[in-house]
Parts: sequence; C-alpha cells; structure tokens
Amino acid sequence: MEIGTISVETVTEAVSEIAEKAADKGDKLSISDAAVTAVFGYAVVFAGLLILMIVLYCTGAYFKSKDAKGKAEKTAEAASSAKNSANTASAAPAAPVAPGSAGHVKLFDVPDKEAAMIMAIVADKMQKPLNELHFISIKEVK
Repeated sequence: MEIGTISVETVTEAVSEIAEKAADKGDKLSISDAAVTAVFGYAVVFAGLLILMIVLYCTGAYFKSKDAKGKAEKTAEAASSAKNSANTASAAPAAPVAPGSAGHVKLFDVPDKEAAMIMAIVADKMQKPLNELHFISIKEVK
C-alpha cells in the first residue's frame, strides 16, 4: 500500500468544487418540496409537544395518586387515634361545652385564668365576639 502526500492546494480545490455543487443544488428547491419539508417540520414539532404533554400528564397523575394515598393513610391513622381517644373519653365523662363555644383549647404552661384573659384581649383587639373565634392552643413563650 502506497501512502502519498496531498497538497493543500488539491484539498482546497476539491472542497471548493463540492461547495459549488451543493450551492447549486440547494438553491433550487421546488414549491412542493418546500411544502413537504414545512409540513414534516410542523409534524415533528407537534409530535414533540404531544409527547411532552403526555409525560407531564402522567407525572402529574403519579404525584396526585401518591398524594391521595398519603392522605388516605393519614385519615386511617386519625380514625384509629380518634377511636382510641373515644374509648378513653367514654371512660371519663365529658364536660358540657358552653353554647357558642368553639371547643377545647390546649393549654401549655398557662393557667386557666391567664388563658381566659388572653382570649378576651385577642377578641377585643380583633373586634369580634369571643364565640366567633377558635383558639386551638395557648402556649407560654419563654
């Protein structure tokens, strides 16, 4: 096998001839060929968008089902804990709730008298009746 040397001029001439032939062919695109190329391009873009939409829809459905499953588990845990607390509550008689009351308030290191004053102050500052407010818990910040 014989290895020959190629001059830079030969390579340059060959590249320029190929470029001239490609330029001559590339400029002559018929209207029907252009229409087919455009329709094919639009179809490719539309198919890509459709695939992206399907992927996003499936991802959303997956996370919604995962969220619903988690909520169902939390609801089951809450029901079982409510059942357990109902069993304990049935053993001890429940105190009657005052009319217009919003239920029980959890107190953390706060005497009943101070909690009542705090609730009255909050109701006064908000200019709302006390029975329209719902206090979940009151905790002393140390």
